[in-house]
Amino acid sequence: MSSGNISILIIYTGGTIGMKQNPETGALVPFNFEQIEQEVPELKKFGYRLNTYSFDPPIDSSDITPDFWVKLALLIRDSYPKYDGFVILHGTDTMSFTASALSFMLEGLTKPVVLTGSQLPIGMLRTDGKENLISAIEIAAARQNNQAMVPEVTIFFENRLYRGNRTTKHNAEHFNAFRSDNYPPLAEAGISIRFNFPFIHYPTQQQDLVVHTTMDSSIAVLKLFPGITPNVVEAILNTKGIHAVILETYGSGNALTQKWFLSLLRKAISNNIVVYNVTQCKAGGVDMEKYENGLALKKIGVVSGSDITYEAAVAKLMFLLGKGYRGRLLAAELAKSIAGEITMK
Repeated sequence: MSSGNISILIIYTGGTIGMKQNPETGALVPFNFEQIEQEVPELKKFGYRLNTYSFDPPIDSSDITPDFWVKLALLIRDSYPKYDGFVILHGTDTMSFTASALSFMLEGLTKPVVLTGSQLPIGMLRTDGKENLISAIEIAAARQNNQAMVPEVTIFFENRLYRGNRTTKHNAEHFNAFRSDNYPPLAEAGISIRFNFPFIHYPTQQQDLVVHTTMDSSIAVLKLFPGITPNVVEAILNTKGIHAVILETYGSGNALTQKWFLSLLRKAISNNIVVYNVTQCKAGGVDMEKYENGLALKKIGVVSGSDITYEAAVAKLMFLLGKGYRGRLLAAELAKSIAGEITMK
């Protein structure tokens, strides 16, 4: 397939990358993405057919909701036959949540969906936005043997391409804003783009895209800290209407073992609330058989999150709850890898 036949849809949701400075006021304002080739003239050299879609008004990524993920997924579904790949420009603060959610919602994906953004607006001289956008488009268009090089939902930032549901934003100032501590990069961009083929997921058969559009956000998060009180734990576990709680534990999945704490967890689990053990550490994962404190959680029915990120845990729970899973059935599904978000042993 020649470059002239390759078509990419660039979706601008909002965020720093789509800003430029107003010459009169000096304030940052969104620019018209239909004029993207005027802002980034290098794009003309690709020879690809580049179309754009902008959300109006642009959405600050701090305001992203599951309803917005559904809009994105439906946009990709409706545009899927017309394009070879998709580049989503997104604010960095919740990019890992969006990438994780889309990885679950877009079942049977055989085309690249690359999220990217920037720490500096694309209209600024030292911006990282141009480099990120150009590389993301090149990756979205990359093909070999008539199939996409990376048919996954990914994040490209500062020379590295990561599986989206393995990422966490770790830096608010530097250009290398994202990390994937538990999974290798899928590609690295230097003089050329080197793809890490053994770690890229390829479909074993041709599939039709199935888009899931029901996300259920009836979850809560309980982050442990030394000195946490029974009142705090009880208030979270008794939150009306929730079906699952992410328990952010220490180290390899450890928590306090005071009787009151285990009793409150046991009561929640008996009320059909799934307690999902996710470590506060950015690297490594949960192993509830490693220490006595973790084993105490396992014995009362707490579910291991393995090496899942916090962002992917949130999205995975919302996705599975949206499919109607509850209690033991939900716990069983959480143990499976849906889109490469956990390492299966």
